[in-house]
Amino acid sequence: MGLLLAAFLGYLLGAIPFGIIIGRLTKGIDLREYGSHRTGATNALRTLGIRAAAAVFVLDVAKGVFAVLLARFLFADDPMVEWAAGVAGFAAIVGHNWSVFISFSGGRGVATSAGALGAMSIWTLAILVPIVAIVIWRSRYVSLGSIVGAIAAPIITALLAVIGAATIPAIGYALASGLLVTAAHADNIGRLRAGTERRIGQKEAAESHG
Repeated sequence: MGLLLAAFLGYLLGAIPFGIIIGRLTKGIDLREYGSHRTGATNALRTLGIRAAAAVFVLDVAKGVFAVLLARFLFADDPMVEWAAGVAGFAAIVGHNWSVFISFSGGRGVATSAGALGAMSIWTLAILVPIVAIVIWRSRYVSLGSIVGAIAAPIITALLAVIGAATIPAIGYALASGLLVTAAHADNIGRLRAGTERRIGQKEAAESHG
């Protein structure tokens, strides 16, 4: 029951559609009507600009962090607390990608998964961030950096666990979230293979609707 409650609360946190909210507040638009039709920071960057995208990114990261921390707080005395935290973090990604508040649409879960990963294993995130940044810098593809990060996360976490710097539940979370984020990029993978994926700097025009 504890794991189910953690999943439910994590999902509700993750389902808060900050991309939609920021789009409405800044330009009066529905972010899903532009670009990739996703609600995450990458589409916000192309459609709304850097400030709005930064706000969406920070808030989406916070959803993952708070999901894990809330589970730890609620189940502090439970021996399964770290598993509950991982379940809550994973559920937050599911909520972000398929939000009940916006007809089960959403983003790809990258920022939310990163937030939960940082709460589960900060050292994994510390190692992963520069790797992802280098991939994006060299390729100019945000999606490629996200996919590389999703695949590398469980490997890095497992190596950290060997030296006692990460936990088994953290490995489980990293593996599950990595698979989910990679699956959410299926269309990006197709465009990368075809050479039609958009690079950083290619913007989507969006007129203000008031």
